[in-house]
Amino acid sequence: MRLVSIPPPYGPPHSHGPQDPSGQYPAGPPPGAQPPPQYPYGAQPGFAPYGLYGPYGPRPPVAVNGVAIAALVLGLLCFVPAVGLVLGLIALRQIKRRGERGRGMAVAGAVLSSAGLALWTLMLATGAAADFWEGVKEGARAESVLALRAGDCFNSPTGLEGWADEATKVPCARKHDGEVFALVTLPGGAYPGEDSLTGTADERCYDLVDGYVMDRWALPDTVDVYYYLPTEDSWRFGDRGITCVLGERDGRSPLTGSLRRDETTLDAHQLAYLEAAGVLNAALDDHPGTEFAEDDLPGHTAWADEVATALAEQTRMLRAHTWPAGAQTPLDELADGLAEAEKEWVRAAEATDADTYYAHSDRGLTLIDPRQSVTARKALGLATSPPRHEEERGEAPESGDMKV
Repeated sequence: MRLVSIPPPYGPPHSHGPQDPSGQYPAGPPPGAQPPPQYPYGAQPGFAPYGLYGPYGPRPPVAVNGVAIAALVLGLLCFVPAVGLVLGLIALRQIKRRGERGRGMAVAGAVLSSAGLALWTLMLATGAAADFWEGVKEGARAESVLALRAGDCFNSPTGLEGWADEATKVPCARKHDGEVFALVTLPGGAYPGEDSLTGTADERCYDLVDGYVMDRWALPDTVDVYYYLPTEDSWRFGDRGITCVLGERDGRSPLTGSLRRDETTLDAHQLAYLEAAGVLNAALDDHPGTEFAEDDLPGHTAWADEVATALAEQTRMLRAHTWPAGAQTPLDELADGLAEAEKEWVRAAEATDADTYYAHSDRGLTLIDPRQSVTARKALGLATSPPRHEEERGEAPESGDMKV
């Protein structure tokens, strides 16, 4: 709230008449002096009646009470109605004592503030105040990172490097620093610390990429995941959100165009294919923690069983969908190849030694090589270039790199 300055009353300070050098008033006029002129209504030398300037000058404007102005403003805004009511009452007392103008504003401010106070009481009783306050905060942080939502493309003064609190939304067709693909809401409590938040963001944001970019082949290999975390200060003010962002890996180069590939941008056939492929991708991503089967054969055979189950489900989903005429044959052939791969993974799951496991799992990886799906993808109008790290090797990718 701003401090309202009350202007001083008009006119010079009142004179108390002539004084002798000692500062005392003389007892009377000196001998022979003419008596001082008499002024009606108690006026003094240099002043006209009622305080008019000059003998017949215009009446100076009476000051407007500043507190009355403040009361009216706060009454109109209704943000702090109790303060507006108190100021209105104070202004009425000051106006009566000082003879200032502004009584109407003071009364209006007090009445509006009373109405606002009643409204706030009702809103608090019904829970509407929380929604109102959220709206106020949204408006206040329109140029803040906190205002970003999934699907927003934005520019930030610092790009995607270092601390940032400002973000300007721009159309995704224009050049932009980043694209928000998910928001993660954290539980309340004490501030967990930057390391803990970073670990949570790493886990949650990477898990949520596939929900926004269902077609992994459409995600450029130069793009990576970033996230904005609450600071200790913003946490104290209720910030509980992690903002997951896609941006160029160098953190400085701009993106152009949206990376979103989900039900809002895909047709029914593309969506059906990617949902089926997502079943297998999820199983392949769940690779055992140990690289070699010799170190954990039970873990690898359990994973092989998971892959076999995912292949059976993917095959079922592909065969259950009615594809466009030009895509039916490529999709049927792809489903047949996946059914053959399922058999190899079943045998790998049943292996009792590492050599047997490798023999069948390697064959299974070859049968689900992502390049086997290029023809089907082309028929559906999806991206047809496998991620570069798979393409550059010129061989069947490792299980952790399989993205079908």
